[in-house]
Amino acid sequence: MDHSYQSDLPDLCQRSDPISCKDPQTLFFNQALADDLGLEGDFTAPDQRAALWSGNQLSDQMQPIAQAYSGHQFGQFNPQLGDGRALILAEWIDPHGRRVDMALKGSGRTPYSRGGDGRAAVGPMLREVLLSEAMHAMGVPTTRSLAVIATGETVRREQNLPGAVLARVAASHIRIGTFEYPASRQQLESLKRLADYTLNRHFPDLQDSKQPYLELLHVVQARQIARVAQWMSFGFIHGVMNTDNISICGETIDYGPCAFLEHYDPAAVFSSIDRQGRYAYQNQPAIMNWNLARFAETLIPLIHDDQETAIEQATEVIHDFGKQYQAQWLKRMRAKVGLTDDNDVKPGRDAMLINDWLALLKEGQVDFTQAWRYLADAAEGQSDHLLDLFDEKSTVESWLEDWQARCEAEPGSADGVDAHRAAQMGRTNPWIIPRNHHVEDALNAASSDGNLQPFRDLLDAVQHPFEERPEHQRWSEPASLVFTVQHKTFCGT
Repeated sequence: MDHSYQSDLPDLCQRSDPISCKDPQTLFFNQALADDLGLEGDFTAPDQRAALWSGNQLSDQMQPIAQAYSGHQFGQFNPQLGDGRALILAEWIDPHGRRVDMALKGSGRTPYSRGGDGRAAVGPMLREVLLSEAMHAMGVPTTRSLAVIATGETVRREQNLPGAVLARVAASHIRIGTFEYPASRQQLESLKRLADYTLNRHFPDLQDSKQPYLELLHVVQARQIARVAQWMSFGFIHGVMNTDNISICGETIDYGPCAFLEHYDPAAVFSSIDRQGRYAYQNQPAIMNWNLARFAETLIPLIHDDQETAIEQATEVIHDFGKQYQAQWLKRMRAKVGLTDDNDVKPGRDAMLINDWLALLKEGQVDFTQAWRYLADAAEGQSDHLLDLFDEKSTVESWLEDWQARCEAEPGSADGVDAHRAAQMGRTNPWIIPRNHHVEDALNAASSDGNLQPFRDLLDAVQHPFEERPEHQRWSEPASLVFTVQHKTFCGT
């Protein structure tokens, strides 16, 4: 174990111990993740898990801290946020040399709790397991859930709920909001130490660059663009893309009011607190661009001694977002429609083909995940399931003809049935996602009845998103349009 963050950045965190809970009981433990990290002994022993990962009985090597950060929340700057119900226990260096934060969420009040109780409920913590493990299985960079421990206590929200603590693993918890904290206070020495620490921990190759802080902006932007393009390709809606929820290293973090699209609606919002649709599905790329502009502003004093030059250089990076994002999005979407050749016969033809497909999904209010999966079947000449999703089949058939012609124009493509293309599309388009109604049913069973079996069954399914297994058939079924339109998610605080 190590504690480099608090050693190097003592002014950006405060020492804080978890508050012990009444009766810790293990609800979930991620043995596969523990094995990958090389955790053993008391860290994984069944009789020690509940005490350790609830915060009741820590290892002697753990020195818990709550991090300080600021953040733009729904566009409004809050200079003083910080970990109000989370603690970083330590940094773990695994057998592969990877450094990760080992953290607790819901472990009680901290110096940054303000009016909050610092606690969490069983439902939202199990929800983070389901969503983060699904994202990991689909290849999206994400924090991981190591354990969920019931506290034996009640948490007061809209109603009384059973309490829980989540143990989370992350490459780090450095956020855009972490940089906003010293920058907003004009604490330039602290800001520089944070930037240097971030470079050393996540981007050591940039340290010898002539302009390491400008290069930091470049690489952080590239990682965020790649991740949002993945979100969009899978229909994921983060729900609360505040700057304090954007990890610098590019991991998806803070699974609060998040959800996956069911019927395709670019304006879809599931968060109960996003009443204006700021973080709607279609807005995520633009919001990430906006967030990165806030990050760039924090780096201005470091990029160049001359402020005008620094602003000009940072602005050039931020203005390149659209072009970079379009390239990443098109790369992802080409793979989803089974195209491997990125050279359009006519410039822009592939983007037009894909946007026409999305327009058909929107007009038909078609399930996003099913439509892409059945398109893979159509590559093998089996289009019946796909056509059955649409009321107006003629326009879809016309689009399929254009798509087939484009596929056949690729080098090495054969006319007609293409099993190889279908197989590739099957590895890109998931069969299983954490569908909202299934997630809610599983969490309600765990919270209300203490029945974890639906959660375990759904977790097993979302950990194998691309495999069509008979025992997982029920988890692939979409919710009704009525449920989807009315469904809301909550952050759990």
